Amino acid sequence: MTTEYHDNVEDDSSSFWNKEAPPVSFSGVSRFRRWLFPALTATVILVLIIALGASNTKTLNRLWSVEESVSNLTESLSAAKQLTEGAAKDVHRLKFAVENNKDQLTSVSEALKQLSTLDTISRTVASLKCSLEHIINNSSAVDGCCPLGWDVFGSSCYFFSKTPLAWDDARDWCNGHESHLVILNTDEEWEFVTRHTMGIFYWVGLTDERTGKWEWVNQTPYVMNRRRWRPGQPDSWLDHGLGPGDEDCAHLHEDGRLNDLHCSSVMRYVCQRHTQRS
Repeated sequence: MTTEYHDNVEDDSSSFWNKEAPPVSFSGVSRFRRWLFPALTATVILVLIIALGASNTKTLNRLWSVEESVSNLTESLSAAKQLTEGAAKDVHRLKFAVENNKDQLTSVSEALKQLSTLDTISRTVASLKCSLEHIINNSSAVDGCCPLGWDVFGSSCYFFSKTPLAWDDARDWCNGHESHLVILNTDEEWEFVTRHTMGIFYWVGLTDERTGKWEWVNQTPYVMNRRRWRPGQPDSWLDHGLGPGDEDCAHLHEDGRLNDLHCSSVMRYVCQRHTQRS
């Protein structure tokens, strides 16, 4: 008896492919989604807060700068106001001083008028003196007349100062009195002037300051005569310690001979002018 074997094998392949997949759990995804939105919202809010904070900081800084500028402007305006008030007070004081000095200015003006009158009187007296000398000497002993305090020689009047001045100031003083620093052309003039100046320094009208060559104050050339100068002079000495320039002005030394010296030196001087005709 033959035994038949029937493999009662189930079709595993069909059962394998038809097997249902195990159910997927959505609890983790749902939990993630539940927290995602609040987290994003919180992040956005935090970003907004940071942005607003930074913006507020810049705004506060700008406001502080504006406040500081306003404060500085207020101080400047206050200082300007004080200066204006001070200037107004100064103007008021000056106005008051001018008003108070009107009388003094009037007095000065009157004094100048009186000086002018005195000068006229002095000229009149000098003219009368000249006329009187002509009468006394029968118009033969003198060629002309000189102002009071001046010495006459030939056709010139000579003023030998008692007050020392610098060369420029002495020149200006002579010019202001219708004269000039003395110009010596003849031996007779040299003798007359040196007789009055012996023993004292006196400026004369001789200089090389303008051109570097010696000339008289009327710009006529000076002819060098070593006999009239002290030995070794003029030497244009630079180590005088009296400022820029060398010795550009000439004076009569104690022995009556010429010497060059810095023009700022102070000494007496001799003025010369023509005599007045009566």
